[in-house]
Amino acid sequence: MSDLMYLLYIPFIIGLVVLVLPKRARALIETLGFLGSGASLVYAIKVYIKFANYLSDWWRIDGLARFILLFIGVFGFLIALFSLNFMRRFNRLNEYYGYLLLTIGSSFGAILANNLIVLLVFWGFLAFTLYMLINISGSMASSASKKTLIIVGGSDCLMIIAIVFIYLLAHTYRMDGINISVSATKLGAVAFVLLALASFAKAGAMPMHSWIPDCAEFAPIPVTAFLPASVDKLLGIYLLARLVTDLFILNTAMKIFLLAVGAFTVLAAVMMALIQHDAKKLLSYHAVSQVGYMVLGIGTCNPIGIAGGLFHMLNHAIYKGCLFLTAGSVEHRTKTTELDKLGGLARFMPITFVSFLIAAFAISGVPPFNGFVSKWMVYQGLIELGKEGRLWIIWLVSAMFGSALTLASFMKLAHTIFLGQSPNYEKMTGGKIKEVGFSMCFPMIALAGLCLAFGIFAFRLPLKNFIYPAVNNVPEVFGMWKPTFATILILIGIVVGFIIYLMGRIKPREEEIPFIGGEVLPEEVRVTGVDFYNTIREMGLLRTIYRKAEEKLFDIYDLGQKFFGFFARGVSRAHVGVLTSYTSWILFGLVVLLVILINLL
Repeated sequence: MSDLMYLLYIPFIIGLVVLVLPKRARALIETLGFLGSGASLVYAIKVYIKFANYLSDWWRIDGLARFILLFIGVFGFLIALFSLNFMRRFNRLNEYYGYLLLTIGSSFGAILANNLIVLLVFWGFLAFTLYMLINISGSMASSASKKTLIIVGGSDCLMIIAIVFIYLLAHTYRMDGINISVSATKLGAVAFVLLALASFAKAGAMPMHSWIPDCAEFAPIPVTAFLPASVDKLLGIYLLARLVTDLFILNTAMKIFLLAVGAFTVLAAVMMALIQHDAKKLLSYHAVSQVGYMVLGIGTCNPIGIAGGLFHMLNHAIYKGCLFLTAGSVEHRTKTTELDKLGGLARFMPITFVSFLIAAFAISGVPPFNGFVSKWMVYQGLIELGKEGRLWIIWLVSAMFGSALTLASFMKLAHTIFLGQSPNYEKMTGGKIKEVGFSMCFPMIALAGLCLAFGIFAFRLPLKNFIYPAVNNVPEVFGMWKPTFATILILIGIVVGFIIYLMGRIKPREEEIPFIGGEVLPEEVRVTGVDFYNTIREMGLLRTIYRKAEEKLFDIYDLGQKFFGFFARGVSRAHVGVLTSYTSWILFGLVVLLVILINLL
């Protein structure tokens, strides 16, 4: 039990100490921040090894919680290490490392909770730490942090209402004592939808997603890599998995609700990613799109689909964390993430380029990387739905088409940042571009290595140790896919191709007059690839949809502002200063709430 409590004590105590340290004690702040994250990882490993199962009134550890606790510790440590160099240009280091450690501790608490009230406390506190971490960038991030707090914090209100409904039905707050059929009562169905929306807000599924692109644009890269890209996905999908596997028994309507949200999130977000001109915003829309695969997998409600959704949750945290860190390395050296100002960085930053390339293949579902295996499992879960109806083909086509578009957008990103012609970097930055140091390289290499290892050794490492213990009765049905054998064939192909390439160089070199497509163009007409797929933006109906998206028509935050602004103006007219009028409005509201509650019961 003490090891469990150390998971909470260490990050909270050290985080609070760091917060009160003076800003000028930068070395002490960085040291405590790094050691606190390292100690949290050590105890996460100890809990993973020591506790296969643990259950009490307040805390719970099982196969699902164990591996998520472990990887929260891993990501927290790697982000703290990356931050040692990246965050030195920021003045508010005590706030950054303090809130980073508090976020780690709160995340541990949310995963460990076996009581809905305990879960609510830690879940709500995470909205506060996220708000404060985004604000590290200063005044320019204030609108993004406010938007994040309202969307994520607003979803916490939905969670409160859902918990009240659950208590009315189950008469307990203990999560292991709750098992509600949504078909038996309308109140149960409403509670499930409200909690699902709370998990969507945390994970970033549509329509609760719009805070993530704003966060990615204004927050420091380590914040984005740690929260929207990694830990928030683990937490949001963890809650959704708990709802589906433990707390509720879903009917067909609720399954279709989850599958429709997942399919729409995959396609709509990846279409937005295609047209972005900033690397951070492009990656943020992919962070949203990939949530769709997780929701699709869990929405199947069959073991192979749920296992695929959880595995994709873990894989996404790995490769998207890596992608954001590579973008951070690029920003650290070039001072920009605008695609039109980048190019040719592969020869200056080879480690960053290779790490990016591996993570890009992984997110695109290219074998033998980890993203392929988890998507393969989600596809199989969707195919299993064919036994229940005909809609499965819609969800499957959406998922596969989303993968193709993901690969297309990462071809654009790789070409624009790392290939092609270089701009005048010396003029931009005042110095030569070089690879980042060890503290920034190591986290990228580690995450890229996990992308490869979790793909090649998918059955022996992540599935056997993390995913299968979390999901019961997962059938090992993978068609003809054998990752180790496939990797050997791919390596043979690469070696044969390299030999052919070397043989081709034996011939005498011939010089030809260069054609315009092969010439090095002057800086003023440099082709960057930033406008790849702009033709998609100009297609009939898509042109209108893109325009409306840019006007925030599909942004739930903007729509909420307009609605509540209109509602508030109407209510303000009712403020006539007459007590009897106010009493009448209160009674009317109570009657409406009572009627709604009676109908739900």
